Amino acid sequence: MQWRWNVCHAAVSCLPYNALVNTPLDLLRVDPIAFVLLAVALIFAISLHEYGHALAADLQGDRMPRAFGRLTPNPVRHLDPIGTLLIFLVGFGWGKPVEFRPEALASKRFGSALVAFAGPLVNLLLALVAAFLYVPARRNGYPSEAVDFLGLFLKINVFLAVFNLIPLPPLDGSRLLTVFLPPNRHSWVFWLDRYGFLVLLGLLLFGQLAFLDPLTTGVIEAMLGLAGA
Repeated sequence: MQWRWNVCHAAVSCLPYNALVNTPLDLLRVDPIAFVLLAVALIFAISLHEYGHALAADLQGDRMPRAFGRLTPNPVRHLDPIGTLLIFLVGFGWGKPVEFRPEALASKRFGSALVAFAGPLVNLLLALVAAFLYVPARRNGYPSEAVDFLGLFLKINVFLAVFNLIPLPPLDGSRLLTVFLPPNRHSWVFWLDRYGFLVLLGLLLFGQLAFLDPLTTGVIEAMLGLAGA
């Protein structure tokens, strides 16, 4: 039996580090409390992103994620050891891929795209919840650690959603192309499957993700506006 699977990655290169902080691990030396807040926010944002993929596959009839123990928000089931370590060492890493069978999904055409979109959708919902908690927490003088955590959780989840929707493998956005492209253009997706990772790696290595900043900022401001900021 051949299994096809979806991979979601998480980048944190957008975090507002100062001159003394280049990676999340540097933050441990400069501000240990901020490091703990960042670590908790990242772990849950990534884990719930992956849980969203597993839940979407399960709801469509594929029991593979359930059999592999992925149908849980427990971070232990979703964190990749190497990917998690790299997040804190270099600022870029990934979660453990959620394996699923497209042929077992209820919709053969849209099923894989729905599974792919579920991860970013979960991040957007988490960000929206964080925004509605952040605004009153800041306004009413809640402990600074709680306010900082909610703000960080909001930013990380928005960035994960936007980043993962880039239409380059192995990101979730590449699976959505199969929905929007006509069948006679699906060869583009196969080309991206072969070379998309190299393009993505180049963007990361040369710091060319600044084009995401306006979109990320716009989403964050819109959510804060909805929350009454």
